[in-house]
Amino acid sequence: MTRIRPTFRRLVASTVAAGMLVLAGCSAPTNPDSAAGGATLVVATSDEPDALNPVLNFGVDGAALIFDGLVSRDADNRLVPGLAAALPTVSPDGRTVTAKLRDGVQFHDGTTLSAPDVVFTYQAVLDPTVDSTLRSDLDMVESVTAPDASTVVFALRYPYAPFLQRLTLGIVPSKLLNGQDINTTGFNRKPVGTGPYRVESWTPGDRLVLTANERYFGGRPANNRIVVAFVADDNVRAQRMRAGEFDAAELPPKLASGFDTDTAYRVQRVPTADYRGVMLPMGNPVLADPAVRRALSVAVDRAAMVSGILGGAGEPAFGPVPPTSEFAEPSTVGAPTADPTAAGALLDAAGWKPGAGGVRAKDGRPARFTLMYPATDTLRKDLALAVTADAKKIGIEVTPAGLTWDAIDPRMKSDALLMGYGTPYDPDFVSYKLFGSQFAGQGYFNPGSYRSETVDRALQEGRDQIDPTRRKAAYAQFQKQLAADAPWLFLTYLRHTYVLKSSVQGVTPRVEAHEHGVANSIWWNIDTWKRS
Repeated sequence: MTRIRPTFRRLVASTVAAGMLVLAGCSAPTNPDSAAGGATLVVATSDEPDALNPVLNFGVDGAALIFDGLVSRDADNRLVPGLAAALPTVSPDGRTVTAKLRDGVQFHDGTTLSAPDVVFTYQAVLDPTVDSTLRSDLDMVESVTAPDASTVVFALRYPYAPFLQRLTLGIVPSKLLNGQDINTTGFNRKPVGTGPYRVESWTPGDRLVLTANERYFGGRPANNRIVVAFVADDNVRAQRMRAGEFDAAELPPKLASGFDTDTAYRVQRVPTADYRGVMLPMGNPVLADPAVRRALSVAVDRAAMVSGILGGAGEPAFGPVPPTSEFAEPSTVGAPTADPTAAGALLDAAGWKPGAGGVRAKDGRPARFTLMYPATDTLRKDLALAVTADAKKIGIEVTPAGLTWDAIDPRMKSDALLMGYGTPYDPDFVSYKLFGSQFAGQGYFNPGSYRSETVDRALQEGRDQIDPTRRKAAYAQFQKQLAADAPWLFLTYLRHTYVLKSSVQGVTPRVEAHEHGVANSIWWNIDTWKRS
């Protein structure tokens, strides 16, 4: 399987100096309100996508701005019709799903959407020659057909309870992609969709410019253009927000709090299912010992991280299913504060004895490891330093290392990594690939090669069953086993923090997933935003 590289991968320079070069190269339009119909809005994010093609994992959760899926999500993350005229119907046995398309929907090039476009999109994801990370998300699909121009039928190999949630995938025009290599096609950089915005230009490492789709079936956007500035360095992004270059920017909590007292801005703290934690690789001889992993979980002070590092904009995390989920298992929630005495007892019982310089050792091996984090991410840096300090109190020496993603990639099987994931949708999403044995060592999903037959069975049961009671029991078992094995050191759930100019109106936050770059962010409904 092709190595998984999610869209959160940093593609721009990773130093402040490089960030200042971007500062010179990207600026707000000189006359943003000159065109009729509304303003140009400029937003800033740290993350740049690899491609703007839903088949290749762009905006698959229904907030792509450029594309629409058969279904979408409203402000409460409830499913609503998108390109489908109504929510698709599911047969009594759960194995046939039928969608009827809206009439008259057009792509940006003026061609009319039809059922064969939907069929092509899903078949492209399922095509093994296409480097789509979504294929395993749709492994329940046996076939997708179009009995007529407005009807799409999905035949499933087995009932899959959250299947309608998979239908947020943006639909691409088959006529533009038929016969092309989807992995390399120019469509990936200049796509054509049905969404509220069409792509005007994309300057890698700098900006993406979107123009209002005059023919959008949901109504013309309230603004003319959107400029998405890609600024990897948090401090540079904050400086440019303060300089007035952006109408909105995502910022770490500490930097965002600096705008709280300035009436020209407002800070939006958005609830999420986005967690931060340390991936503990099984290939590391120290971290391979479950006693070390459990001791670290007891030793870290999550409450201090939330209050100090996040400025209160978050909650302690003990697993990948957020507390707001109906599937959350309360028995896995531990104490938010540290207990170094209990952590030390776990290490003592496992034979890790205090040694030279206060570092424990077992069979001559010192209890030390490297903790990597992306160098431009100040939040992950702060969390890594907090873990380092807490681990030292129980005799474990951690060496934090801020690196580029290119440097991180080859070391994930042996060195710990401060990672982020999370979804407010179904627990099958993300966790199936992040903790399933079949994905061990494959890119950013299960990079630490964690394997558990109990977890595998529970995850499979959770996706196979429609009955809510059986699903809840399966995910409870999954969470309990994960807590016992501790392949991750879960730290905090975040509230995504954004700074907006006070003049920006129409913002409607909703519970967010981990991904919040071009898609799945506070600007999910930016087509309704206005400047007062």
